[in-house]
Amino acid sequence: MDEVKSLVSAVRNGLAALADPEKAPSMRAYMKSEMPFLGVASPPRTALLKQVYAEHSLTDRVSFSTAVLTLWREADFREERYAAIALSGHRAYTRWQDGDLLGLYEEMIVTGAWWDYVDEVAIRRVGPILRAEPETMTQRMLTWAYDEDKWRRRTAVICQVGAKGGTDTDLLTRAVEANIDDKDFFLRKGIGWALREYAKTEPDWVRAFVAAHPALSTLSRKEALKHLGD
Repeated sequence: MDEVKSLVSAVRNGLAALADPEKAPSMRAYMKSEMPFLGVASPPRTALLKQVYAEHSLTDRVSFSTAVLTLWREADFREERYAAIALSGHRAYTRWQDGDLLGLYEEMIVTGAWWDYVDEVAIRRVGPILRAEPETMTQRMLTWAYDEDKWRRRTAVICQVGAKGGTDTDLLTRAVEANIDDKDFFLRKGIGWALREYAKTEPDWVRAFVAAHPALSTLSRKEALKHLGD
């Protein structure tokens, strides 16, 4: 697959050219990352990827998935994984955003295992597929809500952030209830975030939900009611 190799090489070479060794250690420390950074800030990285992805098109679903997974699996630096996530959501490949990609996104969620990867994939990749294919995806998210892996569970909780009136409140309720007793910070924060975002659309629903669930952690409750004056 020459088109895949060409795209991957262009991403790696472009990022290497933008690398700032002085910034890299602080970026790594902030993200608490085992994987090193090149030191490429978001704006120049975004500009680079926009150009590379415009110049290196992928002609079929297999090439698209292969390119994403190559950037992800073979990454030596965190920015390469950010590039994989960006490619996975590139508008040129919107037609391939369906339930068949869930396995790819699941790998990124489980092996990424940190909020900067997981949140983008959960909200901007899994979420839209859920809304497009609720018949199959809802059950998958309910299964994930009880999974041993906390990042699958966080995905089930936050995947509807931004859905507004399209939020499936039954799914949101069941995902939160499945994790309400977990003491993990990222799950508690995710629960509060999901409820806070939905409160922008249905504040009374969120108030009632919080009142009906006294087992919510202080963090989750605070986040959920943050903009409601409660």
